Amino acid sequence: MREKLRVLIWVCMLLWGNCLGGFVVEKNSLKVTSSAKSIVGVYDSAIGSFGVPKHGGTLVGMVVYPKANKRGCINFDQFGLSFKSRRGALPIVLLLDRGDCFFTLKALNAQQAGAAAILIADDCNEPLITLNTPEETPPFSGYMQDIAIPSAVITKSLGDRIKAALSNRDYVDINLHWREPLLRPDELVEYEFWTNGDYECGPTCDSQLEFINNFKGAAQILEQKGYTRFTPHYMTWYCPASFILAEQCKTQCINHGRYCAPDLKHYPNRGYDGKDIVIQNLRQACLFKVANESGKPWLWWDYVTDFAIRCKWIDKYTKECADKVIRSLGIDVTKIDDCIGDTEADAQNPILEAEQKAQIGEGNRGDVTMLPTLMINNRQYRGKLEKGAVLKAICAGFQDATEQAICLSEVLTDIETNRCSENNGGCWEDNIANITACRDTIRGRVCECPVVNGVKYYGDGYTHCESKHVYLTRKKPSLQTRDGGYTYCESKYISLVRKKLSLQRCNPSEIVVWAIILGLGVAGAAGYAYYKYKILVRSLLPYLLPHRLKVLECEVIFIC
Repeated sequence: MREKLRVLIWVCMLLWGNCLGGFVVEKNSLKVTSSAKSIVGVYDSAIGSFGVPKHGGTLVGMVVYPKANKRGCINFDQFGLSFKSRRGALPIVLLLDRGDCFFTLKALNAQQAGAAAILIADDCNEPLITLNTPEETPPFSGYMQDIAIPSAVITKSLGDRIKAALSNRDYVDINLHWREPLLRPDELVEYEFWTNGDYECGPTCDSQLEFINNFKGAAQILEQKGYTRFTPHYMTWYCPASFILAEQCKTQCINHGRYCAPDLKHYPNRGYDGKDIVIQNLRQACLFKVANESGKPWLWWDYVTDFAIRCKWIDKYTKECADKVIRSLGIDVTKIDDCIGDTEADAQNPILEAEQKAQIGEGNRGDVTMLPTLMINNRQYRGKLEKGAVLKAICAGFQDATEQAICLSEVLTDIETNRCSENNGGCWEDNIANITACRDTIRGRVCECPVVNGVKYYGDGYTHCESKHVYLTRKKPSLQTRDGGYTYCESKYISLVRKKLSLQRCNPSEIVVWAIILGLGVAGAAGYAYYKYKILVRSLLPYLLPHRLKVLECEVIFIC
């Protein structure tokens, strides 16, 4: 009964939210050329939310409608069909019928058969729909990331006309153009990423966290150089008034049911629930606000990735752990707390009110209904959530006259973010030894314990790093012992290393202890060697003695 009540609550919330705005289909231009002049023209096609659209470019291909497996739900190898383009010929765009299986399976089968793109003809007369992905659970999550060809849906009317032309042996070529939806009339591309702070919701959370890790370095470069303006967003719902006192609303919502995060992947013993996720989302939104006001909005990427590493586990999903990450980035924690406010109060939160308002579409922008969602120049991005594909989509958002040089070359892959020069990137460092765990990469700064003179340091890279080797070090003059020699330092192994940097001081008591241990070890080894020697002699004596007696007898007889 309790499970049914929980499902009912969230169904009500989702239905209530979805009725507040419409869903806008992202369209791209489709130009048809054919020997059948009746279908020549420009049409709309809805971009698929999977695969890799050719953002900023055009695909020219020849349409083929298969003789068998017209819905594309079975591997085309079973029918002996291949759609690989011949040398010098146009790429093949496979036309398939809607129905019987998921769009993603159609796309995968077409790709494996060699098609360069797919068009899916609707099976009824209705406005264009977006090709959405199925729930990211097995078996679908296993192949969705493998889809690399673009896909689009066309109306039933256009599909029927193309099929008729092909049946009459007319050729049908198309131009798919992805340029128009992302264009913006200025030199700045604006994009926003709808995400959340939950790290235990399955493949969806894993894929969005992987994207953030991989895209962080490029995003920070684009922001710092003034090419883009990035804004993170967080999806919330509110609990219906009749369910505010229900246990589910109390554990999933803050501010008296105003802002909730449905715990659809409910794990009773994981240590945190929807309420904690909402608070974490609010903390991330407030951190972006404070960082943006200080002129450093790119710190959001560092916080999210650092929090995922240091605080995502059950016993660390707390304010205390989050505050440590915030301080390591040089951000004032009190400003974050003031922004968050009292989450138990029966009052509105300005930040989350703005987030709920931003969920509702206006004009050409549709409602945000899925996580994660990427919007570029106020248009929903369709395609793989991966660094390369998203960068192409962002670069497609510039006008031709103002397209940035960063998009015209591969130099981006070689740029370092230079984040370690400021506050050591929030990573661990030893000022005396001049050792740091901060390392600049194209993915942003990374906090990893270093390797110094062949000695590997271990730790979290943020607050703690230490060497697992125990080595002898030669002190600098200011730290030398009286005899100017070497001193023993704590280690599991002993190796002689000349430090070029200043070294650790060794506790005198440790030297005495190590000397005693070594002395006992040497004495023990000597005693053990003498003991083994005596055993060896005794074991050989019975064999040597009879031979010696025989020799003496021979000598006596010879003398006689």
